[in-house]
Amino acid sequence: MPSSLNLSYLDIVNRADNFHLYPPKPSAEALVPFLLSPSHSAYPPIGLIRPSVLLELQKDKEWRKSHGLKEIWDIQLAPLAHRSYVAFAPSCNTPAKRTRAMKETCTRWRDSGIFPDIIGPSKWRSEWYDVYRTPFGALRVEGGEPMEYEGGEKEENYAFSMERSACALFGVVTFGVHLSVYEEDEDGIRMWIPRRAKTKPTWPGYLDNSVAGGIPGGITPYESIVKEAMEEASLPADLVHKYIKATGCISYFYQTDRGWLQPEVEFVYDMRVPKGEIDLRPMDGEVESFALLPLDEVISHMRAGEFKANCAIVIIDFLIRKGLITPENEPDFLEIITRLHGRFDIERW
Repeated sequence: MPSSLNLSYLDIVNRADNFHLYPPKPSAEALVPFLLSPSHSAYPPIGLIRPSVLLELQKDKEWRKSHGLKEIWDIQLAPLAHRSYVAFAPSCNTPAKRTRAMKETCTRWRDSGIFPDIIGPSKWRSEWYDVYRTPFGALRVEGGEPMEYEGGEKEENYAFSMERSACALFGVVTFGVHLSVYEEDEDGIRMWIPRRAKTKPTWPGYLDNSVAGGIPGGITPYESIVKEAMEEASLPADLVHKYIKATGCISYFYQTDRGWLQPEVEFVYDMRVPKGEIDLRPMDGEVESFALLPLDEVISHMRAGEFKANCAIVIIDFLIRKGLITPENEPDFLEIITRLHGRFDIERW
């Protein structure tokens, strides 16, 4: 974990929103857009494919052909094609068929030891994440088994589901929920801050938001945060319902130190509670401990780089909404606030 840092608020944003397609870097990889279908020109690409993943998809396509199996990938590469792309084959024309195709491919890669840093046995989550035609449209909230869902409305936004850990391989947008639980009185603001378990596969030992997690396929953001609050912090649903408040969302484009692309949208919630009424406690082993910290101390930990990158910018969003970061006291205010609500350069995918 880093120490002795003195990060500005913009530095903190730059650590989470650290990938941009434009202006292109000389050393940047050649990324190929991942399309739902080449015929769906009204929709943006749903992901970005790195060269190493493109190579494995080409191998997978040849393997299926040699075994007489139905094609599930349509791969066109320039200069033979007007535009390079990876898409589902025309036969994968329903959410269920796309979900089965994605599961088959990613499971075979996992079992073959391909991309072990992303989908190796210790990384595999066995949890569905939903993927959409556009990440800024309606979410799927009716639930149901993804591999059996053939679709409702012809042009619904839901496209398919896939294994959570494999999302970074295809550069698709993922969705999460973050909750700030705090007390506020004449003595100021105190926020419940957890330390992530050292056994976590990502960001072990770092500080986190009070409650946070990904949104499993087929449930609403609100249902997800209520579930996570109990599982991570021992907060019963009736208490969450009593005090929680939806406050919006943030979006940013994160690239891991290994180059994997993770465009993310986080739905943000606040939960102001009376002094001394609740005590957050670890439940599922993902959190090592909780501490109720004065806000100044929380900010000091942020500036020292001790927070998971996206959790730090959730707190920056909190500080803006509380009027503690303003155009008068922060010279980079406009840069910060616009970067917290980015569109992933999706028009350039």
